Amino acid sequence: MIVERRHSTKWLGWIVLSVLLLPCAVHAQLNTDRITAIGRNALYFEDYVLSIQYFNQVIHLKPYLSDPYFYRAIAKIQLEDYQGALRDCNSAIERNPFSPGSYYARGYVYRQLNDLEKAEADYTEALHFSPENRTYMLLRADTRAQREDYDGALEDIRQLLRREPQSASIWSEKGRVCILKGDTMDALEAFQQAATYDKTNPAVWSALGVTNLMLAHDDEAYVQLTQAINLGSKWAGDYINRGVIHYRRHNYRGALSDYDQAVKIAPRDADCYYNRGVMRQEVGDYNNALEDLNTAIRLAPERTEMRYQRGLVEMQLKQWRKVVEDMDELIERYPYFLPSYYLAAQAKAQQGDQKAAFRYRKKAQDLEEHKEDIQAQQSSQPNTDLLIADAQPQKKDHRKEFSASAAQNQQEIPEEEQKYESQTRGTVQKHYQDVVNEPNIVLSYYSQDLSLRRTNYYHPAVEQLNQSGVLPAALRFTGQEIALTAEMVDFHFSEIRRLSQQIDETPDVSLFFARAIEFAIVQDYASAIDDCTRALQLTVPDQQLTVILTFCRANWRYRLLEYQRATGEQENTSTMDYDIMLRDYDQVLRLQPDFVFALYNKANILCAQRDWKSAINYYTQAIRLDGEFAEAYFNRGLTYIYTGENDQGLADLSKAGELGIYQAYNLISRFK
Repeated sequence: MIVERRHSTKWLGWIVLSVLLLPCAVHAQLNTDRITAIGRNALYFEDYVLSIQYFNQVIHLKPYLSDPYFYRAIAKIQLEDYQGALRDCNSAIERNPFSPGSYYARGYVYRQLNDLEKAEADYTEALHFSPENRTYMLLRADTRAQREDYDGALEDIRQLLRREPQSASIWSEKGRVCILKGDTMDALEAFQQAATYDKTNPAVWSALGVTNLMLAHDDEAYVQLTQAINLGSKWAGDYINRGVIHYRRHNYRGALSDYDQAVKIAPRDADCYYNRGVMRQEVGDYNNALEDLNTAIRLAPERTEMRYQRGLVEMQLKQWRKVVEDMDELIERYPYFLPSYYLAAQAKAQQGDQKAAFRYRKKAQDLEEHKEDIQAQQSSQPNTDLLIADAQPQKKDHRKEFSASAAQNQQEIPEEEQKYESQTRGTVQKHYQDVVNEPNIVLSYYSQDLSLRRTNYYHPAVEQLNQSGVLPAALRFTGQEIALTAEMVDFHFSEIRRLSQQIDETPDVSLFFARAIEFAIVQDYASAIDDCTRALQLTVPDQQLTVILTFCRANWRYRLLEYQRATGEQENTSTMDYDIMLRDYDQVLRLQPDFVFALYNKANILCAQRDWKSAINYYTQAIRLDGEFAEAYFNRGLTYIYTGENDQGLADLSKAGELGIYQAYNLISRFK
């Protein structure tokens, strides 16, 4: 919804191209290079709809450029519009056939469209122009493995290992491909190398454990799976596989405990219920075994082989008709699996149907007389033993170039395993939370719902500004702005045009500030900073407005620097870059010592500079001014943990959770 305006504003539903009709001064400010940069900025901040509007403008003005098509393709990939992204990638490559990024993006799209041959060809082309690119090589190896070209995939991985011989992730990738190839011994060696270089990663120990389990090295597998679990693995497969070892050792209590934990972690994983059902059958707990096997088959009805174990349990419970139904299903799928015929014959005999029993036995005997046929069909024999789960998957970061933030190499709780639709209900500590500070508190017309938090998002200076009517809408403090819709983008460009016309006629502090806010909303932070500076150079009506202008300028400088660092436009951040922002916050605090959000934001910048001690000091000052400042407790808690003061850190995270930042509970459960 578009922000409610204090004054009625007549505006047409112009498309974003209306910005091209701005007066010359503003049009010069928004040339195609600048529009592209702002679009990339929006892309970085995950405002994909907004970024597409910017790139549309550039394409309209200069359709011969390749970059806007390339960046628009990236935005469409994030929106899962793969066909649209493919068209844009093709257009980018037509205009510049020497851009490795365009081939990389198109290769990714082809993977999503399951055209693996074309995907591999594009990754190869990308590597032709950028042969040292690690991501391109990893993706080509993965694509080759999917195409069952395991030798080609391993050759790519060997090239990477020659460059990075101590990379645990690449050794793990080699192990994964070796498993797919069926080369278990080479896989074991690769995972051992991975464990040498990354001893704290549960996924590595999980892979070692499952590989040794496949080789029947139960003792080694047990130690490694236990190590994965002790390191915090939340992968149900680790418990499933350790349960298999307990079962083989006839330690049924240990097996049941592990399967119970697996079911708790992954309540929609059929393997968990199947293995627990088989184990319960072994100890004579037939009713519970049947319940587990029913659940497993309901979750995975296509896995007909599970019906054999259920048939065995149904025999014990004298459910003869159901036994025959299950065996008929199994025979239809696996006609050379002789045990299903004999089990069906037993059930028919118990029903008193001796003729049908004879037919099942006769069919089995006929098949047995042609053993060569059975041997030729070994690949169609079902696995009716306990199931071994795959290794804990390591979340790949191959797609990080298509995301505003790099993907974390951590296991997340799958959406289907969450009990509640709302993340604030249920066992919220299970919802993975990145170990990152809460963001700066800024002023904006838009804010996400933070009703759970008890922070006082109020200051009299802002309230006075809102009541004065200087701006067309009320500003509010927020750390969580919302993404813009296409309609909202259109509206704010229209406002920039309207304000620019008024500024040309009568330059005024309030007009510059209003336009600065509009520029910031569409993430043109450089223009917002310029307007803020121009406003401060004029005669500001009162001190309160000076405070707010200076506070906003510092915030926007930080946002601009954050974007420039992330996109590589500014690789090394100097002390001077931070000092400029810190001076603005210091000026705010000189004029308004109780401006708590300036203290908090300054602490965040000191954290970015790794000046932990000073950051803690400013978070503490902010907490003294507002004892329910949830974000300050959260960030101070993380800062204490960075410095090794875990007790104080956990206490602050606990307070932050109490004050409404429910994500703190996940961090508490991990750091404690």
